[in-house]
Amino acid sequence: MKIIIVGATGTMGTYLSSAFEKENEIIRAASEGGDFQVDITSPEAIENFFQTVGPFDALISTAGPTFVGPWKKLDDTTFRKGVEGKMMGQINLVLIGQHYINPKGSFTLITGALTEEPQINFANASAANGAVEGFVRGAAIELENGIRINAVSPTVIENSPHYFPYFPGEIPTTMKQLEFMFRKSVFGSVTGHVIKP
Repeated sequence: MKIIIVGATGTMGTYLSSAFEKENEIIRAASEGGDFQVDITSPEAIENFFQTVGPFDALISTAGPTFVGPWKKLDDTTFRKGVEGKMMGQINLVLIGQHYINPKGSFTLITGALTEEPQINFANASAANGAVEGFVRGAAIELENGIRINAVSPTVIENSPHYFPYFPGEIPTTMKQLEFMFRKSVFGSVTGHVIKP
């Protein structure tokens, strides 16, 4: 399969690229580095990216910037970081990518436990996650040609210990768990699901 991984230079993307490249053709995309650079906050950049890459079988997104900080610092400007990044950035990967994906292909987006278990400093991420999960469920019943879409929703990742203090008491998602969550979406048959560890 020809699999695009957006966010391929991050913690999750790097691991997944390595795990999947043994069996598939991996196209690594990121805001910096990777095989291709793409700014997911720009629909024009996403369109140009897909035109360059051409038809593909699956897209994995582990990308999506959000604002991390106290509630009192949230305003229209800071809140739009998550709206334009993790929310619309990922949604546009699907809205635009549907015109380039092969029949029976799949999209897998990233959300997280913050959707249902908010933590201090992460209101922006919680809102973006919830919007993406709603989009996944809605898109799943209308996508054509056998195209599937799911979201992967891990807790804090074991390879990101700098985030542990923000998630007291949370059991970290292991990288192997993460891999199999994405495998279920990419190589399985489910659609419209929010896949959790």
